Amino acid sequence: MSYSFIRQFITEGRPASLKIDALPYGKNDLSPAISKDTIEYHYENLAKTYAKRYNAGEGDPVFNEAGVFLHNILFQQYQESTGNNAPVGAVLELINKHYKTFAKFKDAFEKEAMSIQGSGWIYLSKDGKIKTIVNHEIKKDIVVLVDWWEHAWALDYQQDKKKYLENQWKIINWEYVNGRI
Repeated sequence: MSYSFIRQFITEGRPASLKIDALPYGKNDLSPAISKDTIEYHYENLAKTYAKRYNAGEGDPVFNEAGVFLHNILFQQYQESTGNNAPVGAVLELINKHYKTFAKFKDAFEKEAMSIQGSGWIYLSKDGKIKTIVNHEIKKDIVVLVDWWEHAWALDYQQDKKKYLENQWKIINWEYVNGRI
């Protein structure tokens, strides 16, 4: 999703129609962090359905619009695993300013994520705070976003949400994230 399109969500009200952006990688490219089966289910069946429902006027338009918004950020921030993937640039400065190290940031992020009862989203905000979203909601301060709904992790990780979160850091495209700051 282009940054101007995200800005449109925030500033211009509801768009006439929505779409889920094309993946910038192949459906197999995030494995083993996220399997092809999970990408196909999550992207093709769930995320795209928010756009279809919104465009058809079905269901809650606020929920569906926010679902599209969040998933477009989520899927665009991923890349193939690069082994020792670590933040760089502005996001590293933000993390170091508020958490001293990437390791301490990950610990704080995990603690907040594991405190979520049920489903939702967790993210690093532009002010350096770790925040959560219940259900779906458009937030203009998202830097790094993690989907904490069961469909994002259960197929690959079953009940091991900690392992799912550990593997998220391996596929974050930090250059994309820097563009959000």
